Amino acid sequence: MKMMLLVAFMGMVMGLFLVLDISPYDFILALPKLKNTKEKSLALKIKELTSKKKKKGLKLLIDETKAILKATGKEAKFTMILITSFSLMVLGLFLSILMNNLFLIPVLAIGFSLLPFWYVRFTSIRWKKELNSELETALSIITTSYLRSESIITAIEENVDYINPPVQDVFKAFLTQTKLINANIKMALSGLKTKIESSVFHEWVDALIDCQEDKNIKSTLTPIVSKLSDMRIVSAELDYLLYEPIKEYVTMALLLIGNIPLMYFLNKDWYHTLMFTGIGKVVLAICGTVIFVSLAAVIKLSRPIEYKR
Repeated sequence: MKMMLLVAFMGMVMGLFLVLDISPYDFILALPKLKNTKEKSLALKIKELTSKKKKKGLKLLIDETKAILKATGKEAKFTMILITSFSLMVLGLFLSILMNNLFLIPVLAIGFSLLPFWYVRFTSIRWKKELNSELETALSIITTSYLRSESIITAIEENVDYINPPVQDVFKAFLTQTKLINANIKMALSGLKTKIESSVFHEWVDALIDCQEDKNIKSTLTPIVSKLSDMRIVSAELDYLLYEPIKEYVTMALLLIGNIPLMYFLNKDWYHTLMFTGIGKVVLAICGTVIFVSLAAVIKLSRPIEYKR
């Protein structure tokens, strides 16, 4: 009976979203705005616009996921991630009700719904490494040509065909802008800086902008490019250490989850206490919370090495 009521409730919620033509993502983001409906003072509005308040929690995770998808050219898949997140949340609800554990409902629902976002964030580590590798090659050959020709447009034209996407697309857009839209190289370089999220790339573009005023400082470009080589070498040496927390987490999570069915064969009284008593259900909820919180922390720690300006 509980399962039928839950299915009916979820169907009603989905039907309301479809009838009212409301996006679940927009609905979630609009919830914090309902806390205070009073008109804000002008001073408070100015403070909110000028202060750099760091994003936290779910909004930060969603914004990072959108940024990663946009950078990898998969922005259209964000809707699918939301649908998958909602489906997993429903799955968590079903599992909790099947286990007759009300304490697990928020734990599994929230934890399962965040899995797609964590997956995107984790897979971005490999993409970031590939991007840094391609940037190293691209900036190296372009810098070499620029030191000879002293023309960034000529340097990019000579080497753009030897660069792989997505870096190639960025430099092709730069050439298109300087040739067909605006010949202002400084403005084009400023726009180029925002195309790739890399502190070394930003530093390289800033040095190029300075070189447009004084060609004598072009020698500063080579040491900047060499930072990408240093990052690659250090990353290769520390790969084992970076993935060590993931290995330890997977081992401990498997041991924790695997002990539940193992307990059924070793001691059925303990298993009955864990699965069917109030204290046992609370313990399961705490274990589930620890698993999901630890997963979020491990993914946050497992990031590629980068220079910080």
